[in-house]
Amino acid sequence: MNSTGRDVFLGTDSGATTSKTGGVWADGSPISLHLRQSSTKSQLGTAAVIAGWVEGVVGFLSDNQLSWDQVRGVGLALPGPYLRYGVLGRSANLPAAFEGWDFHAEYSAAIAVKAGRPIPLVCGNDGNYGGVGEAARARGDRRASVLMLAPGSGLGTAYIDPSGLPLDGDTFCGMEAGHMPAPLHLLGGIRPFACGCGRDWGCIEAYTTISGLPQLLAEFLSRHRGHELATSTAPIKENVLSLRTRAQKGDPLALEIFDFQARALGLHVANLTVALDAEIVVIGGGLMDPEATTEAFRARYLAGIRAAAEPYLFPMQRQCVKIVPAALGELSQAIGAALVALYAAGKK
Repeated sequence: MNSTGRDVFLGTDSGATTSKTGGVWADGSPISLHLRQSSTKSQLGTAAVIAGWVEGVVGFLSDNQLSWDQVRGVGLALPGPYLRYGVLGRSANLPAAFEGWDFHAEYSAAIAVKAGRPIPLVCGNDGNYGGVGEAARARGDRRASVLMLAPGSGLGTAYIDPSGLPLDGDTFCGMEAGHMPAPLHLLGGIRPFACGCGRDWGCIEAYTTISGLPQLLAEFLSRHRGHELATSTAPIKENVLSLRTRAQKGDPLALEIFDFQARALGLHVANLTVALDAEIVVIGGGLMDPEATTEAFRARYLAGIRAAAEPYLFPMQRQCVKIVPAALGELSQAIGAALVALYAAGKK
């Protein structure tokens, strides 16, 4: 479809190795649900990263028969922490030399060169922007706040207010809720697990994501000593990544681990809901991916989350809070970045 003349807002979602590009029309609807990916090339330095982002935008415009003349704003989703707005702090997933990088200024300049004019650029935490994308889908035309939790390699979390914007916080560390302590006394008295952030209080991320699976597997193997993984000589990464497939085939050990993760996440949903009172809770991440998990597995996981959360909610919340699966998958952060650019322009 040739859409010349219609305003568009673009979003770049940058990871350490792969960047994704998406976009929305001025009414907030996605331009395409096709995932456009390009190499981030972070190992080659910041200039290569900027070039990769621009390459993704140029390709997206070409794929969708769009022109730079139509672009009214761009959003960038990039993992923090930030030293200040648009300036990267010490990231766990990017080279140490990137600390202090003013990516906002450099990306703005690169976009202006391609477009032949300045284009407004907004930036923010990738988890927060993913929440913006999912919130727009989950609530439709209604005004409601949305909480998103997306367990993957870590626990992405976001709170989106009724206007559609994320809680960034005063130091741009808002909603890093994966590093709040888990209620260990409600999880069978399990020990505090180590977390990549360095905190020793038992971060909820370590009990709900891939990063904590090696510790969970060791814990639960003590209850399943006859299991084949107890004597496996394969690398630990291979063993933990096999758990999702095993669970979908009915493996008792794997099912027990994912039931535990669902309970831990459900307690965290209750904790955050009591504080933030969001009407809609979106659960994302690889365990909710229809291409990677069965409907029965997803239903069991969501049911475990609901069952764990409900007793700890206020009475009205038990009636009103909806826990739903994510809809955009890997597109959520790029779409969310584009939506924040749209909202910043006051177009919706």
